[in-house]
Amino acid sequence: MTKRQFTLCAVALLMAAWGFLPEFTVTLLNYIGLYALVAVGLVMLTGVAGMTSFGQAAFVGLGAYATSWFCTTPAAGALFGLAPDAAALPWIGLLLGFLLSATVAWILGSVTLRLSGHYLPLGTIAWGLSLYFLFGNLEFLGGHTGMGGVPALTLGSLTLRSVRELGLVTWSVLLLILWALHNLLDSREGRAIRSLKTGRVMAESMGIDTARYRIKVFVLAALLASLSGWLYAHLQRFVNPTPFNLSIGIEYLFMAVVGGAGHLWGALLGAALITLMKQYLQDVLPSLLGSNGNFEVIVFGMLMLLVLQRFSDGLWPSLARLANRFLRATPLAETTTLRALAQRQLPQKGSVVLSASAVSKRFGGLIANNKIDLDVRAGEIHALIGPNGAGKSTFFNMISGVDDPSSGTVKLLERDMHGQSSRAFAAGGLSRTFQHVRLLGPRSVLDNVALGAHLRASRGWLAAMLRLDRGEEAALMREARQQIERCGLGPQMNETAASLALGQQRIVEIARALAGQPSVLLLDEPAAGLPHMEKVALARLLTQLRGEGMAILVVEHDMEFVMNIADRITVLDFGRVIAHGTPAQVQVDPAVLAAYLGGDDGN
Repeated sequence: MTKRQFTLCAVALLMAAWGFLPEFTVTLLNYIGLYALVAVGLVMLTGVAGMTSFGQAAFVGLGAYATSWFCTTPAAGALFGLAPDAAALPWIGLLLGFLLSATVAWILGSVTLRLSGHYLPLGTIAWGLSLYFLFGNLEFLGGHTGMGGVPALTLGSLTLRSVRELGLVTWSVLLLILWALHNLLDSREGRAIRSLKTGRVMAESMGIDTARYRIKVFVLAALLASLSGWLYAHLQRFVNPTPFNLSIGIEYLFMAVVGGAGHLWGALLGAALITLMKQYLQDVLPSLLGSNGNFEVIVFGMLMLLVLQRFSDGLWPSLARLANRFLRATPLAETTTLRALAQRQLPQKGSVVLSASAVSKRFGGLIANNKIDLDVRAGEIHALIGPNGAGKSTFFNMISGVDDPSSGTVKLLERDMHGQSSRAFAAGGLSRTFQHVRLLGPRSVLDNVALGAHLRASRGWLAAMLRLDRGEEAALMREARQQIERCGLGPQMNETAASLALGQQRIVEIARALAGQPSVLLLDEPAAGLPHMEKVALARLLTQLRGEGMAILVVEHDMEFVMNIADRITVLDFGRVIAHGTPAQVQVDPAVLAAYLGGDDGN
């Protein structure tokens, strides 16, 4: 049995048994579904995109209060010409909750997501508390007393008054969202979301607007929380601020972490585990200890310590590994129609693709680069060498958009790139690798390389969620496979990037850069960690790329490798150019011998 077949059987079994389950069990399942909606948003936000939030309960409150206010305020319905008991009121309340949540999330995200480290979660605590107290201090929302009289949901002629009826809606919505988010993560847009966790520099160098993607994920998580609040309001038929306080927000995050913060199904597992423990521990612990109190909080704390120590990725990965012994992977569907990827015409051989004129970089009184001139031409390999601390990495960052020069000009295909981000460099045809490897470690080599072709496709989130991007996704995967095979990593294609040796990881970065079909390729120490035969293969690949007309700039410490492949070499020392020429000229230059190759012996 495949994993998909098992999932479908489990869903069918739950639906078939739904009408026969005890009312109390159905109620618990309802709350598990509601909590899982919030937790799955936190999985996307925290586990996948790398942003921690303690304030999701506030967005649940926004969704609950928006529909409650709209449905119980006659003047609100009158604006739409609706009677106080109109069946459409809750559905307009849903849209109002979405609008409020998206707006508040966008505003808060624009401010909060600029923070990093521990400041980000502290910021979410601050606005989570603010919204909670706002709910309790607004008289038209009922203050701390709350609002009653919230109507039941109506679907056509069917009124969902019981927990059993509304539970079917809740679980159907949850399963559809899990399906849509799984599709999203298994796409070009999903790879971009996953790259947010590894840091801005790598993602931006692939052409990904990290600020925009972070806010989009933040808004998505807020909308899922708002949807949970809407369903909660029409289930309870009453709302007050208590379910939306900070402690509940921490509980939601706890569900995501315990289940598996990087796994969508982990949200459901965590929600089920915490809900069941909370329900039964409240009854069992007081009888065991002989006194009343919130003893379950102590158990939750101990459980968190256990999970963090023994199951750092949550419980779902361990459960999935166990299931893999009995279940087969779902075969990938074949896509016969491939959508063409964007193509880039390489510049004419010999033309200047990338140039730096009098480029300097100052850090206070320190001059890291001093008026450096360098150009890279189509159809050549240009090497940049120099001893440690010569300023090579600083210069590399300036000509790829990571840093701005203090003075001087950088041009890409004759376009002045002053003030442009690394995204603009990527869009202009520049791809690069990094001195310290930056990969999506838990993801496959194939996924990592496909990320490099991000700008060559265009389908967005909605198309990915509804699987309307399959032709484009198949074309991206084909391009990634071709580059992997070209770089000699075909046998490792489906292995995780973190499992490869350092030298192989560097080759993965080169394949990822090539997937973007660049005009100019910047390689930062590509031969570091490679055995001799793999260096020979890399030299052969770079020679082939040069023959195709690609411009290549290499920073490398392996002199034998550099001298065998480079057409021209520029040598830096203490942030300035001390030599420039062919390998033969550089090898006999006195300044180079003194600064880099050990000095002249005086003979």
